[in-house]
Amino acid sequence: MSIFSTLFGTSRDKSDKIEILDPSKFSEAITDNKVLLVDVRTANEYGSGHIKNAINIDFFNSGNFERSFEKMSKENPVYIYCRSGARSQKAAYKLVGMGFKKVYDLKGGFMNWS
Repeated sequence: MSIFSTLFGTSRDKSDKIEILDPSKFSEAITDNKVLLVDVRTANEYGSGHIKNAINIDFFNSGNFERSFEKMSKENPVYIYCRSGARSQKAAYKLVGMGFKKVYDLKGGFMNWS
């Protein structure tokens, strides 16, 4: 095992902590108001429409993104989405790298949400 994988975990370790859910399963999972639901799009994108009860933490504002998530429990699952799924996938890997145990990502993003 390389020093890199020892320090940062392997991509397989990370992928085990990330699950991509189709919109119906994602919707079922977030019906409990106690889940952490995060829209990782920009404030303008969020303002043009978002999933009810989602908080906005812009992935592109990396300093604020990290500060916001550092305050949260890493033990609780995080449900995230973006516009199409690409940005939230990057965000999911970043969150796992920060120590989050389980991240659920909306397949196809907000464009796939109905």
